[in-house]
Amino acid sequence: MSKFVRSILFAFVAMSVLLAACGTPATTTPATVIQTQVVVQTPTADASAPTALPDGSVQINAAGATFPYPLYAQWTFAYQYVDPSVVINYQGIGSGGGKSAIIANTVDFAGSDSALSDQNYTDGKDLQMYPIVASAVVPIYNIKFTAPAATAGKGTPTPTAAPLPKLVLDRQTLVDIYNAKVKTWNDPEILNTNPGLKDVLPNAPITAVHRSDGSGTTNIFTAALTSFSKDWTAGAAQTVQWPVDKAGNGVGGKGNAGVAASVINTPNSIGYVEISYAVSNSLPFADLINKSGKKVTANAASLAADMSDFGTAFDKHLVASIVDGSGEGSWPISGYTYMILHTTSMQDCVKASKIIEFLKWALTDPAASKQAATLGYAVLPGDVQKTVLAKLGEVTCSGQPVK
Repeated sequence: MSKFVRSILFAFVAMSVLLAACGTPATTTPATVIQTQVVVQTPTADASAPTALPDGSVQINAAGATFPYPLYAQWTFAYQYVDPSVVINYQGIGSGGGKSAIIANTVDFAGSDSALSDQNYTDGKDLQMYPIVASAVVPIYNIKFTAPAATAGKGTPTPTAAPLPKLVLDRQTLVDIYNAKVKTWNDPEILNTNPGLKDVLPNAPITAVHRSDGSGTTNIFTAALTSFSKDWTAGAAQTVQWPVDKAGNGVGGKGNAGVAASVINTPNSIGYVEISYAVSNSLPFADLINKSGKKVTANAASLAADMSDFGTAFDKHLVASIVDGSGEGSWPISGYTYMILHTTSMQDCVKASKIIEFLKWALTDPAASKQAATLGYAVLPGDVQKTVLAKLGEVTCSGQPVK
């Protein structure tokens, strides 16, 4: 990240935190800064590079999922105003990279959008996952709409076209697009849910963009496709064999940023990203017809509705799938993003305490919650938050509870 971009983001976060502390809502435009991070920045895997710090400071190194990276970028900078002794360096290298790093003890905590495997738990010895926020995976698109037929008579100025309605997809159509069954934008399946776009959707091939790397975002997306239709047979995982690749209309992009960039640069394409990447790049994203047959938009309210469908139905590692909820207002492609900690083997008890303090701030502080909502994330419902905080209370260092 350039010093210029860092200074802008730093100033923005400082103003947000100070205004929140005074009880005055901050009027900010974080998307401009995040756009630079999302599209331009390519995080590296070296999350443990030493940085000169003032005496008494604590540096916490972390790495993992790109799904929450825009939020973590804001939180970690903002937290320096909450506790100036702490510098948190989070590198967005993907969920798989984060898991490997925490198991190898090269980071202090990791981010992931998908569950650790049984072997991961064996190798990591004392790992625990903690849901932090939920977010939506959204279908972004770049359609070159055709011009509607002229309606004005000769010598009469053509009326200014009204804004086009948002693309709407049902669950089966999204499956059919990634199965390469629906191949053009004016396919009857798409026209069926988009009568207002009938005259402008082009007879153009659909390019379906997907992640080229193993990712928690793909895990959430493919889990949703699996739930949407028995026709999706590629499975739900961090990596799958994409039918669109076999059909010749699939394109891979590395990270959420790579998928967003591919859609931006590819006319008549569709892809899937975590919602903040769509918002920060001003990319339109489709509404969906959910399991209850209702049209929903991805936002904090539809994420909260989806989380409420599943409540506290976690496994012992606090992992839960929240795709395809049954509520009328639920966004169907949703997922938790998690932080992963060692629970008994952290050697530096001061650092361990600082990590727990940061996580509690992220989960409970109103300013942190506001930053999450601004970027399209949904904070945990009260009962889920209590469950996570209680689990954090079980972390020990040198045999003593970390406080």
